[in-house]
Amino acid sequence: MAKKELIIVESPTKAKTISRFLGSKFHVEASFGHIRDLPRSKMGVDTEHNFQPQYIIPRDKQKTLTKLRKLALASPTIYFATDEDREGEAISWHLLESFKTDKKNTKNPVDPAAIDAKAKRIVFHEITEKAINEALKNPRQLDMHLVDAQQARRILDRLVGYELSPFLWKKVAKGLSAGRVQSVALRLIVERQREIDAFKPEEYWTIEAVFHKQKGEAIDIKAKLYKENGKSLEKFAIKNGQEADTLLKKLKDAKYSVADVQAKESKKNPPSPFTTSTLQQEANRRFGFSARQTMMLAQQLYEGVDLGNNRREGLITYMRTDSLNLSDKFLTESKEFLTKSFGGKYSLAEPRKFKAKSKLAQEAHEAIRPTEVINTPDAVQTFLDPRQLKLYELVWQRAVASQMPEAIMNNVTIDINDDSNTYTFRTTGSTIKFDGFMKVYNLVKENAVPVVESGEPLDASKIEPIQHFTEPPAQYSEAGLVHALEERDIGRPSTYAPTIATLIERNYVNKEQGRLKPTEIGFLVCDVLTEHFSAIMDYAFTAHMEDDLDSIASGLKEWVPVIKEFYDPFKENLMKKHEEVAKSEMTSDVVCDKCGKPMVIKMSRFGKFLACTGYPECRNTKPLDQNGAVAEHPPEHQTEEKCDKCGSPFVLKHGRFGPFFACSAYPKCKNIKNIQQKTGVTCPQCSQGDIIAKRSRQGRTFYACNRYPECKFALWSKPTGEKCPTCSSLLVFAAGGKARCSNKECKFEKISDDQKTDE
Repeated sequence: MAKKELIIVESPTKAKTISRFLGSKFHVEASFGHIRDLPRSKMGVDTEHNFQPQYIIPRDKQKTLTKLRKLALASPTIYFATDEDREGEAISWHLLESFKTDKKNTKNPVDPAAIDAKAKRIVFHEITEKAINEALKNPRQLDMHLVDAQQARRILDRLVGYELSPFLWKKVAKGLSAGRVQSVALRLIVERQREIDAFKPEEYWTIEAVFHKQKGEAIDIKAKLYKENGKSLEKFAIKNGQEADTLLKKLKDAKYSVADVQAKESKKNPPSPFTTSTLQQEANRRFGFSARQTMMLAQQLYEGVDLGNNRREGLITYMRTDSLNLSDKFLTESKEFLTKSFGGKYSLAEPRKFKAKSKLAQEAHEAIRPTEVINTPDAVQTFLDPRQLKLYELVWQRAVASQMPEAIMNNVTIDINDDSNTYTFRTTGSTIKFDGFMKVYNLVKENAVPVVESGEPLDASKIEPIQHFTEPPAQYSEAGLVHALEERDIGRPSTYAPTIATLIERNYVNKEQGRLKPTEIGFLVCDVLTEHFSAIMDYAFTAHMEDDLDSIASGLKEWVPVIKEFYDPFKENLMKKHEEVAKSEMTSDVVCDKCGKPMVIKMSRFGKFLACTGYPECRNTKPLDQNGAVAEHPPEHQTEEKCDKCGSPFVLKHGRFGPFFACSAYPKCKNIKNIQQKTGVTCPQCSQGDIIAKRSRQGRTFYACNRYPECKFALWSKPTGEKCPTCSSLLVFAAGGKARCSNKECKFEKISDDQKTDE
């Protein structure tokens, strides 16, 4: 009986899908990600000997490795079928190397050459039966250039993280961390916030009018004052209300007529198919999905969905890509589908091809597309959950639309003059003449204007001045940050989502109403790193490092010299900064009043303070004011609230979760009381209490009735104060600028004015 050949993938879902396509001659097994990694307890990189990594096999991976090694030794062929990027290549290499070393098997040692001889690498852009069988016919060897590029990135990030983080502990506060890409992303967010904080609004006015035809339908023609004496009015031409009123007096009694009507056609091209970053951006804009959420859903669609009748396959191609290429198979099938479904005018004579803007794009890969055009969103909707369906529909529409003709628009511009021809109002409109690609991916809302003729008199039913103020730039959404990183060539498709997630998890950034706002500690970490490690925080320097990693992947550079070029000046600067911190800590002449040892100046997220050098035996600290002098502890603010245990007044204090009341009789009475953060919403269950913000034991914010335990009503999302028009339950704020019904069985959703986000 022939032995089974072994195919190894990363995930059990992927393994399950592939196993459906293959016969009984294959074992398809999952490695559950990386089988080896750098240790967590130490650096794990030998900086004295060419940065050699010291990989370990984590305890929770031992059982998986034992199983895979046993199958690998028994199989005539080992197919490594991990993802087609650098990370996937490295996972395969780590597996191969791990199979060669079995310290427990001393009687029958593994022959490394024999393992190498039967190792084959297969790659595919999609998980379909045809793609898997095609990959098995065309195996290759492991690409060590890709492996080296992944190792170089991993080692670089470990060097920065493990050597820079202790500096932050000394300079700022314990427990902080730094990262090569995350720190630059933090800088973008901090700089945008400072732009917003420094912004000073400027006033300007516009004159807007509503005209009607004297004959026919009384359709509004809304127009803005556009010219004065033939000269276009700039944005700040009308600076204040006084100037606006002066103009208004001249305009109100005038008679108006159509001065000019211009109509012309324009063509609108379809957008390119999705890359990782554009998919994350569009899913964030449309649905409020985070980058991590988008990648999770895309992974599920890629790895395989059960489509009934014992049919399971991947619905989209590999989702970590910066290529805009589409396979010949897809181009042919999409043309046939479009011709059959919509007619010949909705397909192209020749396929449309796109070229990636980034010079670093991996053109051998594909853009994100549906694996089969015939799997329309309608055809698969019963097999997908609502979020999966939203993302799949987006991918399907965008890819198919890219192979459709341009849309043709009718654009109309109407100029309206007063009787002295001094002032000109202008309005514009557009309608779709031929929808083209917008038949499946509509990007335009029509804005029709009435049909008028040059010289036709019009009545002005309203002319009014409108006050405006310039607005600051918006805080970054996740979509905006991904776009900003991509524009600067910082990070790669696989890094965007984890970078943003890390910033939020480390409390450097808060996500408020879909926008990223730096915290106090985020500001502080950014400032310290920018001051002391300008290269790490430099956009161009970080982009150059990405170029070097791509050069390693292409075989143009060796990984050790690249790391050495970065590490030597980095380490030298780091040692200098540690010395500076040590010297600055010895500048204090204050003696600890508790143990008599000298005190040193340290920094926290709340500013500078004195700390005893006898730490941890003595934990005495003293705050410093802005001038560096010892600040007196501010008197505790006594409140009128009484302690419900001993009757003493409560005092107002501040903790890590905000202000709270503490008994003034401490330490005799240790009673504390949270200050209720009211939402202004009455509890819908008992109609007596107020809905207040609370924190769970895990630190997560939730909203509950303040009459607990008498009333146990609670929500995980903040209520808007409105009731659902469908079922009368409370509406709660949701991602993407929406409000949704708190009743899970009710699907009502609406855009919330308080949470609208810019496109």
